[in-house]
Amino acid sequence: MLAFIAYLLTAIAVGIFSLRAFTLYKKISAGQPDKTRSGNKALRFKNMLREVFTHTKMLNFTVTGVAHWFVMIGFFALLGTLITAYGQLINPSWVLPVIGHFVGYEFFAELIAALTGVGIVTLIGIRQATRIFRKNRASRFYGSGNFKAYYVEATILVIVFCVIALRGLEGALADVNSWSFHFAISYPAVVFFSNYSVTQIENLIQIIAFIKITTSMVWFIVVGLNLNMGIAWHRFLAFFNIYFKKYPNEQNALGALPPMISHGHEINFEDPKEDDVFGIGTTADISWKGLLDMATCTECGRCQSQCPAWHTEKPLSPKLLIMAMRDHALAKIGTDKAQDKLVGSAHENAISLDVLWSCTTCGACVEECPVDIEHVDHIVNMRRFQVLVESEFPTELGNTFRNLEKAGNPWGANRADRDAWIKEVDFPITVIESVIPDDVEYLFWVGCAGAYEERAKKTTKAVAELLYMSGVKFGVLGKKETCTGDPARRSGNEFLYQILSRENIETLQETFGTRGVKKVVVTCPHCFTTIGRDYKQQGFELQMVHHTQLLNQLVKEGRLKPIAPAASDAKKLTYHDPCYLGRHNQIYEPPRELLESAGVEVSEMPRNQERSFCCGAGGGRMWMEEKIGSRINLNRVDEAIATGAEEVAVGCPFCRVMISDGMVAKESSVEVLDVAQIMLRSVKRSG
Repeated sequence: MLAFIAYLLTAIAVGIFSLRAFTLYKKISAGQPDKTRSGNKALRFKNMLREVFTHTKMLNFTVTGVAHWFVMIGFFALLGTLITAYGQLINPSWVLPVIGHFVGYEFFAELIAALTGVGIVTLIGIRQATRIFRKNRASRFYGSGNFKAYYVEATILVIVFCVIALRGLEGALADVNSWSFHFAISYPAVVFFSNYSVTQIENLIQIIAFIKITTSMVWFIVVGLNLNMGIAWHRFLAFFNIYFKKYPNEQNALGALPPMISHGHEINFEDPKEDDVFGIGTTADISWKGLLDMATCTECGRCQSQCPAWHTEKPLSPKLLIMAMRDHALAKIGTDKAQDKLVGSAHENAISLDVLWSCTTCGACVEECPVDIEHVDHIVNMRRFQVLVESEFPTELGNTFRNLEKAGNPWGANRADRDAWIKEVDFPITVIESVIPDDVEYLFWVGCAGAYEERAKKTTKAVAELLYMSGVKFGVLGKKETCTGDPARRSGNEFLYQILSRENIETLQETFGTRGVKKVVVTCPHCFTTIGRDYKQQGFELQMVHHTQLLNQLVKEGRLKPIAPAASDAKKLTYHDPCYLGRHNQIYEPPRELLESAGVEVSEMPRNQERSFCCGAGGGRMWMEEKIGSRINLNRVDEAIATGAEEVAVGCPFCRVMISDGMVAKESSVEVLDVAQIMLRSVKRSG
């Protein structure tokens, strides 16, 4: 009877799960086409295997990562024990054909079961400890479907218990009376059950096998009936989501924003089609990869734990945003409500405007996500719709967009003053009027902040002086520069970005002419990313270098010779990693090496390198008022002050403004300097 019930339940479970899996596939397939995910199949497959089996991102939370690895392996490796249970319902002595009682298999099965048990108990402990010691928003599990998680965890515990119990009963049935590798871990259970009669043991084998099968099949039914149960579905979908990630290699999904795709093709902004889809405004506008992202979300909250907006009491949580989009999409796709607005009122729409505009595009969520969800791209795509179609965006951005259109910079400063800083230096600066001279090795792209903002101008002058002192031949474009378009693009105004980028590309093409290697040095990581990576989408490539990289190279070559300060003059310093230099471009060591060569003692902030906390300026937030929660820059400044540092070094003009303003607000005497200024100070000691 037990066998009949188990087999019938299995047929029902397989049927329900298969049908619902196909339903999920159809819902995901209904998304907008995205042809950018199909290339480099071998590299994609290799990277997927690397990420899955080495748990590269999971190990950012080391204990959790190790525990999860064993649980993941157990999910697949213990399949043989489930098949065995089906046979044991008929014959308690049944074993897998061919494999039989092979010691290697039996030891492996017991070891994996035990480690899976330890792993799931560890994960349960972490979840509960987080719930107890990190209340409400402080918990990365805040807002997650915790009861769904408890169910999955309980299921795994029951399965592990059944595996070990069945192994003990098998040993007792075989009259095993001494330890061996066949029962390396279950031997205490063998001893326990050895006092039972053969009939009792056979009955227990069938009962526990039935419990194991029933528990497994009910799990499949529950998961099948809940398509938004990401904590379970990610076991099947994560492989595909990682395979189809933005870049085919190990690179994270940051840097350049995706081009605007409509019906599978990039939008031609000079001649857009009438039916072109501009960003994400409804569920029907989401690409199939976006829907796969959302269905794969495990609700682990790692993204939430690193988000600067969430940490400063703002409504944006990358996890909750993806969950809201997922629930909305799965409910609407295939119905007449698929065209319902996605963004709007917090009470009527899945995503509120406050949530959408709280993002700094720092990329902490993307960097942390173990299944490679592309939160930033989804946010910017929704912003694109709000700006280009709805014309609904923060008031302050209207001024920024007008300044970019009319003056070519977000401050609205006079174009004629873009090269005014040159008059403030006492060494010659080559201003390139037409084609770059043959003896000029680098084009120094100054950027808007470097040309107009007083604090950033100090960085510009320091870099120029260091290049001059080292003998590097460089030139600037002067008044021919205009904004790269970063503030426009990250704020969703793709049309304005296209205008600015094309103007710059034309200028750069004229400047470099027929030169093969086009070298450009910048001080702004936002310019570095936009010119170096976004412009590639328009077929224009340059050899970009951040000023900390170039200066570090010059020090190593002996062309710059820094001198360490006397012990009495040494100042304790901490370094702030800019998001667009670090997470977006993986440049962490050159600034630190440069500071070290200057003889500076760097005291790291707790959140550094890939987990650096944002200054709050990215994603157009530099030009928006921060009206909700506490200020992001003040959160970061508190951390910097807590190190006891007398100076904060930065490698980004936006970061410099935000950190400096934060220090003023805190009435702190800590000075904020660019790495180049510290290097110049050090080099001048030798003079």
